[in-house]
Amino acid sequence: MTGMSRILLPPSPLSAICVRADGAVLEAATPPTAILSGSFNPFHRGHRELAAVAAAKLGAPVAFELSVANVDKAELSEVEVARRVEQFFSGSSTEQLWITRAPTFREKAALFPNATFVLGFDTARRLIDPRYYRDELTQRDEALHAIASRGCRFVVGGRVEQCGSFRTWANEGLPGVFHDLFASLPEAEFRADVSSTELRNG
Repeated sequence: MTGMSRILLPPSPLSAICVRADGAVLEAATPPTAILSGSFNPFHRGHRELAAVAAAKLGAPVAFELSVANVDKAELSEVEVARRVEQFFSGSSTEQLWITRAPTFREKAALFPNATFVLGFDTARRLIDPRYYRDELTQRDEALHAIASRGCRFVVGGRVEQCGSFRTWANEGLPGVFHDLFASLPEAEFRADVSSTELRNG
């Protein structure tokens, strides 16, 4: 690795490690107020553009967050975490990547209260999909209420459908009580026709 010889993993779900984009580990970093969470496999220009647009909209820098644990997949190894972290090294001393063990946004909200989470459309869809809550809408709604009670909310970027049309977030059938929890970025503000899946398959 160019920036770090190894990556220290968070010891528990209630802890996080902050790595600056120049490779420095920050021992006492101030928790971010805006966060773009992802698997970053790979990290691409769409992530950076979404973060930049959200930062301008929110008036605050957007940090990145990578969780070692994942709802759908096995826990990332230290070697794999190091590989993904190295993608962020750009020489900048201000951009931050937080490494956590928080696979769900309910857990992320506990780690980062009062934060705005910046999401791509597909991630936002998974957040509200009952399949991730044992097909129980009550469990999904309890999780969203818990996130809101931490003072957190979401800003969602749109995506290009297979037919070529661009789709922006429109509350996706959520009960009205949750509509203020989500804000959509219009196509005029953000559009990046790239995805990690396409890059991996390409």
